Amino acid sequence: MYEKVYEEPMVEGAPLPFELPAWIACAPFEEFLGMRIEEAVEGRAVLTMPFKVKLAQGKGLMHGGAVTALADTAVAMAIKSLLPEDTNFVTTELALKFHAPIHGGTVRAVAAATREDERTLRGIAEVFDGNGVKAATFTSVFRVKRR
Repeated sequence: MYEKVYEEPMVEGAPLPFELPAWIACAPFEEFLGMRIEEAVEGRAVLTMPFKVKLAQGKGLMHGGAVTALADTAVAMAIKSLLPEDTNFVTTELALKFHAPIHGGTVRAVAAATREDERTLRGIAEVFDGNGVKAATFTSVFRVKRR
């Protein structure tokens, strides 16, 4: 969907060179990585991403940045399912603990988000490899922009 604008420069203050098709949808980065939103309702989200060579580190395992991106996006989609459309929010803290390496297959992130207060949300995601083995646990804090 966004392939034609992947190489466009992002310029501060300029209009975005793309538009999301819906409130809960993959942005260019997520599409580029191959993420797919399987579910995003009531503070819960499930996303998948195929492990392709472009996501490998030097020893052939899935790069930690790719694992983190999937988990962070899964939590963001869980949060979007709780907030009104067009709410502006960002990740302010994140941590990832690895439990097992990812060697191949389709990776799945199962996320949940909860509201701490009016502007703060917390998220957790568990990431599973193609065999269903828990590979990582991700925790995060998100903040909603002041009105």
